[in-house]
Amino acid sequence: MTAARSTFATAWRSLGNWRSLRWKIAALVVAASCAVAVSVGVIVHQSTAYQLQGDAAGRAHLELQYAVADYETGRESRGEPVLDPEMMPAELLHRVERDGESVWLDTESRTGPWMWAAQPYDGGVFAVKIHTYPEEARLAALDRTIVKASAATLLVIVPLSLAVTALLNRRLRRVARTARVIADGDLDARTGADGRRGDEITDIAGAVDSMANSLQERLLGEQRFTADVAHELRTPLMGLVTSTELLPDGQATDLVRNRVRVLRGLVEDLLEISRLDAGAEAADARFVPVGSVVEASVTRTGEPTRTVIVHNQQISTDPRRLDRIIANLVLNAHRHGREPVEVRVDGTTVTVRDHGPGFPAALLADGPQRFRTGAAERGHGHGLGLTIAGGQARVIGATLHFANADDGGAVAVLRLPEGDQAGVPRPPDE
Repeated sequence: MTAARSTFATAWRSLGNWRSLRWKIAALVVAASCAVAVSVGVIVHQSTAYQLQGDAAGRAHLELQYAVADYETGRESRGEPVLDPEMMPAELLHRVERDGESVWLDTESRTGPWMWAAQPYDGGVFAVKIHTYPEEARLAALDRTIVKASAATLLVIVPLSLAVTALLNRRLRRVARTARVIADGDLDARTGADGRRGDEITDIAGAVDSMANSLQERLLGEQRFTADVAHELRTPLMGLVTSTELLPDGQATDLVRNRVRVLRGLVEDLLEISRLDAGAEAADARFVPVGSVVEASVTRTGEPTRTVIVHNQQISTDPRRLDRIIANLVLNAHRHGREPVEVRVDGTTVTVRDHGPGFPAALLADGPQRFRTGAAERGHGHGLGLTIAGGQARVIGATLHFANADDGGAVAVLRLPEGDQAGVPRPPDE
């Protein structure tokens, strides 16, 4: 039900987005159809108008011949013979004087367009005029037919073009949705392009699938390399740890033991990252008070850190992984930031802040990257602490957000999923 609702919402947003490819193609089809309809309509209108004008001229010429014959025989004329030149249009008189028998369409008359036919007669001009209402009516009927036919064509073309572009849009949205899923970390997602259609969308889908395959192979290779290196180093490292315990006490021995502890911590971090990358970690959830777990975690770091618990809310989560996240955030704040370092717990939100130079822009844009601290002013390190914190947060379903405070300092905000909870209130620390 939820998936169907999400699909409907996506389709509705796409339908209402006037900048989408569907509407652009539909607008292009409509514009092209209108241009063709107008062009064809104008051509047909002009051609028919010329033809009807010729028909009216032929009818006027025939009426002139009848009128002359009737006038000469004394019969009553069927037309409207005109013998007074002052009642004839000047242009008609000019044409008769120049060409002899002529026809001319008068469109400036208040009583409507008239077709004149005239010829020299007995030292003057004999003319008749007929109304062109029949031709005008036929032309108007033709124009209405063209408009109706164009409208009917658009009523068919527009829905058809929308239906066709809907199919294209659906395929493009599927490719885009798959690309976003891959970008979010699911490298198993594929567009399902089979290559049978052979169009550009299939090429794009195939390129996305190929990219996902390449990224997945590289990531798996990196994960295998990290795990192999960590496992291979673990055995000789344990021997090295045992050997350092047998050394006599002294300044040199303390230095060696300290470096061995750092190396051991690095190997353990690499092993933890390899397990997180492989998806081999699972949360062991139980009801615990968030504030109490965070406070104990901060205390175990041994670093001077101020902890403020606004609301000690009890939720179902994995306390060991929560402890790991908080410890890494606090140690990172002390290692790369400056004191004072503060931890604030408000229900399911835990905020860790220092007062150092803040997170580098690359980390804020792309998230933490292993073996990259991002800025020299934030000190030296392997860049694994925040990577592990982010991975453990995903295991327990939490979100970890990094930002810089307006007045300086790095801020890490952990938001735990609430789920079933029971409030265990505790007043703020003084």
